Amino acid sequence: MSSYLYAATRTPFGRFGGALAGVRPDDLAATALTGVLAKAPGLEPAALDEVFWGNANGAGEDNRNVGRMAVLLAGLPTSVPATTVNRLCGSSLDAAIMASRAVETGDADLVVAGGVESMTRAPWVLPKPARGFPAGDATAVSTTLGWRLVNPRMPEEWTISLGEANEQLQERFAIERERQDAFAARSHELAAKAWAEGFYDDLVTPVEGVDLARDESIREGTTTDTLAGLKTAFRPGGTITAGNVSPLNDGAAALLIGSAGAASALGLDPIARIAGRGVHALDPQDFGFAPVEAANAALRRAGIAWSDVSAVELNEAFAVQSLACVDAWGIDGEIVNAKGGAIAIGHPLGASGARILGTLAKRLTESGDRWGVAAICIGVGQALAVVLENTRTSEAAAR
Repeated sequence: MSSYLYAATRTPFGRFGGALAGVRPDDLAATALTGVLAKAPGLEPAALDEVFWGNANGAGEDNRNVGRMAVLLAGLPTSVPATTVNRLCGSSLDAAIMASRAVETGDADLVVAGGVESMTRAPWVLPKPARGFPAGDATAVSTTLGWRLVNPRMPEEWTISLGEANEQLQERFAIERERQDAFAARSHELAAKAWAEGFYDDLVTPVEGVDLARDESIREGTTTDTLAGLKTAFRPGGTITAGNVSPLNDGAAALLIGSAGAASALGLDPIARIAGRGVHALDPQDFGFAPVEAANAALRRAGIAWSDVSAVELNEAFAVQSLACVDAWGIDGEIVNAKGGAIAIGHPLGASGARILGTLAKRLTESGDRWGVAAICIGVGQALAVVLENTRTSEAAAR
């Protein structure tokens, strides 16, 4: 049995402290969930077998199984179950993978997968003291991004900052700053162009009460010259700046995934088949390079090669790690993130995997090409990838 993607949507992605700062993550999740179900107006919500929802931080208002909170806040029947998935940046792509497996094994016929993150509203946490009434000061720890409350048994090289890890990747592959800045400028240019041309219009659900029409981190007119003036962020004399990495963001994304038979209940034809999945892990500090083998594994399981692929959505956590992956795959960089990437659009951790999968499906529908790959790197040395087959191509229809 195969699993299919029927619909995708997301909220606009807000910048840290920006337009979505006043919106709780569980409300963002409910917005995306409601938005994707609105694409199948004839569907009876009680027909949903499950909701799989990604979330990376989970330390604040997104606690207590934010997937279930989204179901309840969206007004779905209480009979619709939900679970929350945490594989850090890959959480919502992992949710989509779990959803596809549930369909393919016959455990479910129709599911929603998605994810949410409010990096703005991620709280500070205060560890409990070992004994009551300590005399000293206590330090609150931010849960927005990266390592916190690190186990001292972890080797030091594993727990370096995400930026330092990617400076090490830059040294390994000699990817100069000028190339990183050019990649970042391209991301802004293509994202702005895609919005102007209406590509994202039917992929984005507005957030009620918020005046945000498009992704807030896009900087139209960004050039390599403007990026070249930024200071390095992690090392004196390094190559990584605030301009060639993804920003901190808020947002949510959702997907409708089902069996071939779910088409009648949805009143929709599938837009893509989930044809292959891959996961890979390596040393934690090398996380940015992990998508290479995750995508290669997904391609093998789909029974195709890179030469068959016409579209790639690779989450741009850092320009340097994205370029390292593209180089390792040996593919034409022009097929990667042709509608902009996370450096411009943003990277709300738990939502990004569903965003890239929905964008990939739309790109295949627009171009008529058959095969695409979505891949994402994940902190602590992991990555996920999914191969999509455009079900509307003549070759796929004949299968």
